[in-house]
Formats: sequence, C-alpha cells, structure tokens
Amino acid sequence: MIIMFLAILIFLALFLYAVDFIYQEQEKEASAPLTQAKAAYQDLQKKEAEIHLQKEKMQNQTEEIFTLYDITRQITQSFDAVETFEVFKKRLKARASFTDCRFLEARPDEISQMGVLPNYFLFPLQSKEHLLGFLAIENLAESDRDKVAILGHQLALALRRIKLYEEVERLALTDSLTGVHTRRYFGERFQEEFQRAQNRKIPVSFLMIDVDYFKQFNDQYGHMVGDWILQKIGAIIKENVRGIDIVGRYGGEEFAVVLLDTDRQRAGFVAERIRLATEHTTIQAYDTAVSVTVSIGLAVFPEDAKNAAQLIEKADAALYIAKNAGRNRTCRFENRPFTG
Repeated sequence: MIIMFLAILIFLALFLYAVDFIYQEQEKEASAPLTQAKAAYQDLQKKEAEIHLQKEKMQNQTEEIFTLYDITRQITQSFDAVETFEVFKKRLKARASFTDCRFLEARPDEISQMGVLPNYFLFPLQSKEHLLGFLAIENLAESDRDKVAILGHQLALALRRIKLYEEVERLALTDSLTGVHTRRYFGERFQEEFQRAQNRKIPVSFLMIDVDYFKQFNDQYGHMVGDWILQKIGAIIKENVRGIDIVGRYGGEEFAVVLLDTDRQRAGFVAERIRLATEHTTIQAYDTAVSVTVSIGLAVFPEDAKNAAQLIEKADAALYIAKNAGRNRTCRFENRPFTG
C-alpha cells in the first residue's frame, strides 16, 4: 500500500510539473507578441527621440547659417571700412561672448611689439595672399571661436572689397602719371567750388600752368624723360598749395590749380612760389639731369570773370601772354606780369 501511495504521489508530482511546464510554455508563446510589440515600441520611441534631436540640431544649424548670412550681407553693404567693422562688431556681440573687439591693421611683428594682452584671441584677416590685419577679441569663449573664424573670413573679404573699390576710385580720379586729379574730376570739383564761391561771394583764383619747351625735352631726351618731368612738376605744384586747393592735369603738359577763397594778390604769391620752386629744381630723370621752367596764367573771380568758363578762358589768355613775354613768368589777366 505504501509503495502504491508513493507511486501515486510521484505521478501527481510529475503531472503537476508537466502541467506547469505546459502552462509556462503557453504563457511564453502568448506573451511573445506583446514583448516584441513592447520592444518595437521602445525602439520607435528611441528612434523618434534621435530624429527629434537631429531635427533640432538641423534647425539650430539652419538658424545659424541664416544668421551668419544676414551678418555677412550687412557687413558687405558699406564701402566704408570703419562703418563695416562697427556693424561686424555689433552683430558679433549678439552672437558671441567677449568683452572687447578691435581691428589691428598691423604686421605680426608689430602686433608683438604692441604688448597685446594674453587673454586676447588674435584672428588673422587674410584675403588670398594679402594680410589685411588682425581681429583682437578679449575673453572670447572657446565655443564661439568657430563663429569668429567664419565671420572673420567674411569681414576680410568685405575689407578687401572696400580696398579694391577705393583703389579703383582713386585711379578714376587721379592721373596715373602725375598724381594730380584727372581733368574730368578736376572740372567737377571746380564747378562745385565755383558755385559755392558765387553763393558765399568769396574770391576764387585759377592758375593755368604750362611746362616751357616741353616738346623740345621730349624730342631731345625721349618720352620717358618727359614723363618724369611731368611727374616732378605735379609733385612741385602739390607741395606748394594747400590741401583744400584743387590741382589737376589739364592737358599734355598743362596743369590747372583752383585756389579757394584766394584773392589776386595771394594767388600771385602762390603762382610765383610754384614757378620759383620749379626753376630751382634739378630733375634727375634716369641718367639725365634737366632744369625746366613753367609759365603761369592767373585769373580771379569775380574781378576777371562772372562764371567758371570765363575764369578758365581768362587764365588761359594770361598764360598765352606769359608765353609770348618770354616764358618762365606769371602773368595776370590784365596783361602784366606779377611783381608781388
């Protein structure tokens, strides 16, 4: 009986184990889709979070690009270097953390001599092979250096463009040989100043200057020496007038000078100063040393002329008188040499 009872107990235990095993297996099979679905849902949540981060990163990068583009657009609108740098500094301040920003138009060796503080970040502003200077930014955050690099390159391009514009403008307004104004620009300035003199009722003097025997110099020494003579005469004239006066190349060997707010007597002194300086200068042109003289015609508004065209005509007539009288002299429009 005992053996039979033990056998029944063992059977029941095995039966219960089998039932439990089958139940667990069925439960696993039943829960497998749910587990898979849960894992898939978690995976989707993870991917959605990654996509959201990527989207946010792309939005930030897009905003940064548009901001940098807007700053670039603003710093390239002006043709004034100081104004351009001020716009750059203002916009950079809104995008980066620093305490001071300067533009140093100097060479690296000069920078070291300035004793720039070690907490300044120096960024070279370079356009192709041209070093334009340095940005010196105090206490710049490490994270903002990339922004400075991007905007610094744009600032360098803007400054280079301004320099090219200024050079083109200078070439358009300045005679390349003599360094004085071109006839066209000289005429425009003369008309402006003459109108101002009429309105304010102040005198304006006009000098017409011609290099004596210039054709002979060209024929004897060649055009290269002739060009050197014209270059030196232009320099002499500029050295003997004020900064506010207008000097222009009027023709081949002719120069013209507008002396603002200058009466006949003072204009005569200026003309003689130019004439004597020329006479006493030996011009070294290559291996040739030459001495030249100039003849000068002088006319004054309002005594000699009522408008700009008449003033030029009267000064030209006075120059003709000086030439016929023997050259190397200053003649007033009233047909007599200036004697002081």
